[in-house]
Amino acid sequence: MIDGLGFDPRSTYVETYWLSILGPSTTWLLRRLVAGLDTQPDGYCISLSETARSLGLSERGGRSSPFVRAVSRTIRFELAQAEGPELLAVRRKVPPLTQRQLERLPSNLQVAHARWQEEQLQVPSGDLLRRRGRLLALSMIELGDDLEGAEHRLIEMRYHPALAHDGAAWAWQRHRAALASAG
Repeated sequence: MIDGLGFDPRSTYVETYWLSILGPSTTWLLRRLVAGLDTQPDGYCISLSETARSLGLSERGGRSSPFVRAVSRTIRFELAQAEGPELLAVRRKVPPLTQRQLERLPSNLQVAHARWQEEQLQVPSGDLLRRRGRLLALSMIELGDDLEGAEHRLIEMRYHPALAHDGAAWAWQRHRAALASAG
């Protein structure tokens, strides 16, 4: 369900609305972990101390260290799950905020979120899926996938084959046009 309705941790939605709920360290950690899954979808190993330092966090201090607190917050907000002492399963998508979380936002963000929700209701779901599929395919192609690879990955993400084909073809054309104009 979250994969269909959720948002990439690097999205504007997460930066605008989830940031004040998660905090900057947790948001950046989640973005970093999901970016790693883009290149290694079956999982990968990280050095905790190097990851902490790369995020500008201290790796020292035990359970009260900023890095450990950031990892703990991903688990508390169900964006990750510890599956053993050395394994963390991470969601690739962040769900929309709950009503309780919305109430914790500053009033200007509550108003902006309500406006955003109204705008989303005006976009037909087919158009929204098509737009998301195209943008996902463009990201995949810019990260090295070919036309068929992007289409296949969209299908794996449960996009209808027709939408996957449309998205990949659109993204491939756009990518090729950008390369041609740059060179």
